[in-house]
Amino acid sequence: MEALLAYAGLFAIAFLAATLLPAQSEAALVALLMIDRYPALTLLAVASAGNVLGSCVNYAIGRFIAETERFKHLLTSKHRERAERWYRRYGRWSLLASWLPVIGDPLTAVAGALREPFAVFLVLVTLAKAGRYLVLIALHEAWIGATP
Repeated sequence: MEALLAYAGLFAIAFLAATLLPAQSEAALVALLMIDRYPALTLLAVASAGNVLGSCVNYAIGRFIAETERFKHLLTSKHRERAERWYRRYGRWSLLASWLPVIGDPLTAVAGALREPFAVFLVLVTLAKAGRYLVLIALHEAWIGATP
């Protein structure tokens, strides 16, 4: 039961961190790694799944807003404008930056608004999000391994 709660909590925090709500999934992941009760690959899968699903919600919101006249004005915020410029400049490959703070979450909404094919979106965002967690896990393992 304890493991289920830990995984559910990590999933929820990772999901929220991918939306425009503030949350620190990296801190939660590292905290669970430091407890040393849960397999790193399972934590990687859970955090990645939650974070990617949160990005999929952003994509859907972006798609909905772009298709709904009443809500188009919501895409004019400062961060969304910056993300849209970035997205238009670098194209779909900018989704590899979806893990970055500040611009990453709006980028995923802009991808939906600009009608990036969902399969392409899913692959690139999954690579970015899972890659970030994989680097965190590797750094944690290297740091723990370096202590006597």
